[in-house]
Amino acid sequence: MIAACGRQEPVGDLPSSEELAEAANAAAAEAAQNVSRDETEAEENRNYVNNARGFSITLPEGWVRDAAASNENGVVSEDPGAGADIRIFWSQNAGDKDLQQVVEGMTQGSEAVDGDFIGTNEYRGTANDGEGNSVAVRLVRKPDGSLITATFVFPEMLSEQYLAIGQRTLDSLRVFTASPPAGAAPADNATEG
Repeated sequence: MIAACGRQEPVGDLPSSEELAEAANAAAAEAAQNVSRDETEAEENRNYVNNARGFSITLPEGWVRDAAASNENGVVSEDPGAGADIRIFWSQNAGDKDLQQVVEGMTQGSEAVDGDFIGTNEYRGTANDGEGNSVAVRLVRKPDGSLITATFVFPEMLSEQYLAIGQRTLDSLRVFTASPPAGAAPADNATEG
């Protein structure tokens, strides 16, 4: 019997030190598994892959995907409460315009546009949207003529905070050959090569 504070409890009702250690180890293992699962989910949420359109990007840590603005052609992710977002979308490129024509159409109405072509199929640039936001853009023309457009928009007054994040995010954009939709059969005249 153990007596304390006016109560007496039989010793046999207390768990042994082995039972306490086993329970502590089980709780620690469960907590580690939960942390690992949370880290995996966070990493999966950061890495956006669009196999159907042939591109992927690593989104900034802690940003939230906007499901309402995202669709099968791309994704929008936002920094909660800061007014910054990144948009990465595939488009068909109507009229099969070259990249110079696409950039000219895209920069109309923007201020302080500065950018460079990297070869014939990529453009990187920055601009101000005239509404107090800075915009960093990476545009890639795929071999099939379609376009991948990634825009990183953030308040001008927070440029120091967001320039590095935007650069790192745009640098992570990868373009690859799109996978056919699941269950899609090859065309009747398709040949393997």
